[in-house]
Order: sequence, then structure tokens, then C-alpha cells
Amino acid sequence: MSANLQKLENHLATRSYLEGYTPSQADVHVFKAISSAPDASAYPHASRWYTHIKSYAAEHGSLAGSSTAGEVFTDGSGNTPAVAAEDDDEVDLFGDDDDEDAEAERVKAERVAAYNLKKSAKPKTIAKSVVTLEVKPWDDTTNMAGLEKVVRSVEWDGLVWGSSKLVPVGYGINKLQITLVIEDEKISLDELQEKLEEFDEYIMSTDVAAMQKL
Repeated sequence: MSANLQKLENHLATRSYLEGYTPSQADVHVFKAISSAPDASAYPHASRWYTHIKSYAAEHGSLAGSSTAGEVFTDGSGNTPAVAAEDDDEVDLFGDDDDEDAEAERVKAERVAAYNLKKSAKPKTIAKSVVTLEVKPWDDTTNMAGLEKVVRSVEWDGLVWGSSKLVPVGYGINKLQITLVIEDEKISLDELQEKLEEFDEYIMSTDVAAMQKL
């Protein structure tokens, strides 16, 4: 019977004992299969474990557990560790998958952080709309110059007034047709129309004639 040192080394890279959190018969079983202390330069974890289990030599017979868990690290036939490894078709449950998973998670976290940083640094596109607003006076006696003046007196963040013209509606009455650019998140057209219609000495009503996203 001989021990598979590489398999033992891989297992002990993340554990102190072969089974559980205290020395057991599994450790004794493998310890006895090793003729001498493993080379510390080639098998540092196995060497550390060997020295530790050796310190329990006087207690080997009284340690709890069974040797079953340790048999996976021995070939039981006297073959060399290399030969035993070649004949073993079982999945190695004691490899360094935990270390690989931790490294993969670290790389993933770094990439997510870099993406979020890049995304936050990118300038946000401001949604805007061009609106054509029609403002109707009460009758043909309304001062249209005064009407346009009160319309343009409304100043809000995100609102820019543009060109305007008078459009005949009949019986000598003209309506004011004026364009404006608004930032969609800042300006509510309903609130803007309510504000304009407060100038009721000039304005009878307002209507949105056209609206287009920029």
C-alpha cells in the first residue's frame, strides 16, 4: 500500500485533516502508508500535515473515525503514486476547484465594477422635444403683441421659446403659433398650458398643434 501524494497535497491545500476538523483514523491510515515525510518543496501541505499527525503517534490507536475516508489517497496494491493516478477514473473531489471558483468570482467582480464605472462616466442623453403651441385670444380686439409678450415671460428650466407667427382663424381674429423646445424630464406641457391660461386677459385657450422628439 502506498499513498498518492499529489492527491493528498491537493486535498490538504484547503484543509487541516483528511476528514472533519480533528485528527482521525483516516489520517492514521494514510500516515502509515507514507514511508517517510513528504518533500516540503514539492508537497508543502502534505509535509505540514505529516509532521502534525506524527505528533499524535502515541494516540493513533485511540483517534476517532474510520480509515475509509483515507483509502481514496492510497492505492492499496503497492503501486507507485503515478501508476495509481493513471488507473483512477474517478472524479477528483479534492482538487483546487474552490480556489479556481474564488478567482473566477474575483475576475467577474472586477469586470462588473469596471463596466459600472464606465457606464456612470458616460454622459447621459437628455431627451428633448420640439413643440408647436397654438395660443388663442378672446377676440379680434386682443392685443396680440401683448399676448406674445406674456407667453414669452414664462421662464422655466428646460424651456426655450422659439419662433412665432400669427395665423388667421377668421373674422379678423389671429392666433399665435409659437415653437418651443422642452427637456422632457423637466417640463410638463399640461402645467405649461395651465400657466399660460392664467393670463386670461389675453388668452382664451392653448393647444398643442405638433410635437416631435429631438
